Amino acid sequence: MESKIFQVTGMSCAGCAISVETILKSQPGVLDAGVNFASSTVWVNFDSNITSPENLRNAVRSIGYDLVIDSNNYDIDAEKKLHINTLRNRFIYSLLLSIPLMFVQMILMHWSYTPIIVLILSTPVIFWFGRQFHINAYKQLKHFKANMDSLISISSTVAYLYSIAAIFLKENLQNRGITPHLYFESAAMIITFVLLGKWLEERAKGKTASAIKRIMGLQPQMVWVKQNESIEEVPLSEVRKGMNVMVKPGERIPVDGTVTEGHSWVDESTITGEPIPAEKSINKKVWAGTINLNGLLYVRAEQIGSESVLGKIIETVTNAQNSKAPVQKLADRVAGIFVPIIIAISILTFTAWLVIAPDLAFSHGIIAAISVLAIACPCALGLATPTAIMVGIGKAAQKNILVRDAESLEHACKIDTIIFDKTGTLTEGRPTVESINWFHHDDKYPGILGIIEQHSNHPLAKSIVEFIGASSRMITIESFSEKTGKGVKAIVDGKVYRVGSLEYLNQSGVIDVIPNQASISGTLIGFAEENRLLATVAITDKIKDKAPSAIAKLRNIGIEPIILSGDSSMSVEKIASEVGIERFEKGMLPADKKTYVENLKAQGKTVAMVGDGINDTEALSIADVSIAMGKGSDIAIDASQVTILKTDLNAIPELIAISRQTVKTIRQNLFWAFIYNLISIPIAAGVLYPFTGLLLDPMIAALAMAFSSVSVVTNSLILKAKRID
Repeated sequence: MESKIFQVTGMSCAGCAISVETILKSQPGVLDAGVNFASSTVWVNFDSNITSPENLRNAVRSIGYDLVIDSNNYDIDAEKKLHINTLRNRFIYSLLLSIPLMFVQMILMHWSYTPIIVLILSTPVIFWFGRQFHINAYKQLKHFKANMDSLISISSTVAYLYSIAAIFLKENLQNRGITPHLYFESAAMIITFVLLGKWLEERAKGKTASAIKRIMGLQPQMVWVKQNESIEEVPLSEVRKGMNVMVKPGERIPVDGTVTEGHSWVDESTITGEPIPAEKSINKKVWAGTINLNGLLYVRAEQIGSESVLGKIIETVTNAQNSKAPVQKLADRVAGIFVPIIIAISILTFTAWLVIAPDLAFSHGIIAAISVLAIACPCALGLATPTAIMVGIGKAAQKNILVRDAESLEHACKIDTIIFDKTGTLTEGRPTVESINWFHHDDKYPGILGIIEQHSNHPLAKSIVEFIGASSRMITIESFSEKTGKGVKAIVDGKVYRVGSLEYLNQSGVIDVIPNQASISGTLIGFAEENRLLATVAITDKIKDKAPSAIAKLRNIGIEPIILSGDSSMSVEKIASEVGIERFEKGMLPADKKTYVENLKAQGKTVAMVGDGINDTEALSIADVSIAMGKGSDIAIDASQVTILKTDLNAIPELIAISRQTVKTIRQNLFWAFIYNLISIPIAAGVLYPFTGLLLDPMIAALAMAFSSVSVVTNSLILKAKRID
């Protein structure tokens, strides 16, 4: 199976997006597909043994659109800019002809030359500057389909043809009791206003994707490569694994790799969110997109392009922005049948006028029918969700929060319970020795303890080795065994030494009095010779600086925090107290955490799980929203629905705030899109005419339609500027 994102060209409304999605889903070998009308893209999951991108493109072409399968030869930004400029120019030229057209027809309506002048002025507007609507409508008609272009084409063409009939069949119509009216200005202004709306809409849509463009801009386009003692500047695309890349002070690092020469400080805030620069020297890891601050570095390229951390971030954000939120399904269903229904309503409108007021059918009824076509807007429905999602996910990415898909962003606003793992989530995840309490001391004991811990795989062993330092005495371990999660046993100089939990030492026959661990803030490790306790080591894991403030923010917005920890020591209770969490559970195995999450969900809770993305996989997999705390090279993008690329836990309330803002914006957009169509279509049909004598002019209908889409996109863009409380 392959999953790819393609650019789609030729779409003009949500109905087009549904058509493209439907045709792709019907192809052999395609598992699933989804079109994002806001970004003009489609993601496709397909079996490459059954179908190919070429086959998918042919299928899309068969219904009048196109699929870009070779992105290397297609500059998306350049094409979008050209399209926007084309719409702007067509609008300007249409307006230059439409203004005198309206002046002549409305001010000089009784002048004998007026009919011919307005015919000449309107023709290029309708059939040249507005040709895209007629061409696309014809393509749709060939496949027995209809979209927004069909509505524009029909409404402008009917108004134009009726006006021609009014000129050349004037007497004939008058003999039949029909007062001939000219609607050239309405036909031309329909095209003009729709072009204006499309131009503004495309400009606004481009701004919704600004976040991903900013992230992609972190990649330098040209790179200095050291080969055979010579330095050559080459495009980033030509860099291969193993090459030595030179990074000057002030430049962005182009690849993930290891420093081979040089010393410098690197600003890694774009990847890790940490504001303090990190020192880099030989054998230290660096990441693409970070900034080399002051020294010259040579980096061996190890991950390039999409394999780098930055590449994965770009891929994750791109995929998320192109995914669909569950709330969009209703809008998609409506959009899929919207245009045929509007055409039917338009025909019904004219028929109703013909039956109810036959004397007004050709003066008022036909205008009402045209107005129905011109005012209906499937685009507003199609843009309501994806534009807000693109802005919301982009806004989260700028806060170093990676959201995998739209569904996760939507669910995050419903969270009422958050479960935290302790180590590495609420704490720094870097255990350090606070103190060693010796009961029996000899100069040889620290060295023996250090060499034993060097052989251990336990996470706490490294902190003990770092605290003790290297021993000057040569020590030979004669045998070594480890009981996972409990402790280790080693024989040195014929004597048995054990290092591990106090419970393990007690079970192993160490008969000394075990200290009361309740008075210890961290984890207590014992060191014994034979059956004699030599020392206890107190190890603590510092609480993250901003953890208490993050927990307080969560509680203030009505979310209950809980700690589930595999640690059975008193440190769990102490940490819970310090960060302000009342509910906690100690000694939880992975399966226990999973069961705990299941029980909360059974109580109707919406649960988020925050962990490291690896040890808590079972609980993460069953939570409503799974959140992994990642940093730099240990980023766990694939382990969860949301990845926090920094150590600051305040990112979690930020995520929830962004989710709530985004979902609120989506609901506003959908509300106004539905209400707009529900109210405007009956008004256009003439329901107010019997009471007020008001009949909507088609050009006003077209203007209203144009700005309905623009208003939806603008409302989504407002989301970018909203503060995160």
